[in-house]
Amino acid sequence: MKRWLTYFLFAIQIGLAQLAFGETTQRVVDIPTRTGVTQRFLYLSPASPKTAVILFAGGEGGLQISPEGALKWGAGNFLVRTRQQFADRGLAVAVVDAPSDHQSYPYLSGFRQKSEHVADIKAVIAWLKQQTNLPVWLVGTSRGTQSAAYIATQLSPANGGPDGIVLTSTILTDDKGRPVTDMPLEKLAIPVLVVHHEQDGCKHCAYTNIPRLMDKFPSGNKKELITMHGGSSRGDPCEAFAYHGFNGLESDVVEKIAAWVQAR
Repeated sequence: MKRWLTYFLFAIQIGLAQLAFGETTQRVVDIPTRTGVTQRFLYLSPASPKTAVILFAGGEGGLQISPEGALKWGAGNFLVRTRQQFADRGLAVAVVDAPSDHQSYPYLSGFRQKSEHVADIKAVIAWLKQQTNLPVWLVGTSRGTQSAAYIATQLSPANGGPDGIVLTSTILTDDKGRPVTDMPLEKLAIPVLVVHHEQDGCKHCAYTNIPRLMDKFPSGNKKELITMHGGSSRGDPCEAFAYHGFNGLESDVVEKIAAWVQAR
């Protein structure tokens, strides 16, 4: 009786997970990276993915993912809240947390441009390639763009790096560290997609600085800017439900990103 009840409850949990995430199930993955360190991420994948993406939330980046997949922070972040939409469009998705040795404040703050962060994500890229045998792209939003861009400047595809990057709501100026515009982007030899809201009100992401960002990428590189308009904005202009987080435009932005990535 107890065994039957256990199986019954387990089946209910699986059913609820499938309802919550459509046809794609979500699971928590921990992989070893540096000595004594593990990297945790949420993994979602359709039956036959076309491309794989690693999603980097903004802010401090400490999602604090529980073994059951619950988040203590960041559930409303643009890329975190749309992870299922990416999977629905044929992408295998890894939503990365801070690594095990940065599971307390300030999490990824001050760590996004460190060699240790590069090593952690290189391990995630390798895991995804082993699982899917597909190209792997890095997709960052807000301060997550500092992770995606920096890692891409440090690792080429031949050296375990990404096959392309997508930068949304890019950090263009920064009083706490190096913005994306000051990174050696001219060395990139991979496709780059930039998505930005024309009315982004975050002081670090003014649209008027976008030309400087686009000019930093190599002229021969495949690059494109998608400018978003409309939606709605509420609260802090640097937070997830302002224009900065593509509030009200989520499906359109995800569709454009997925189509561009898969076309490459």
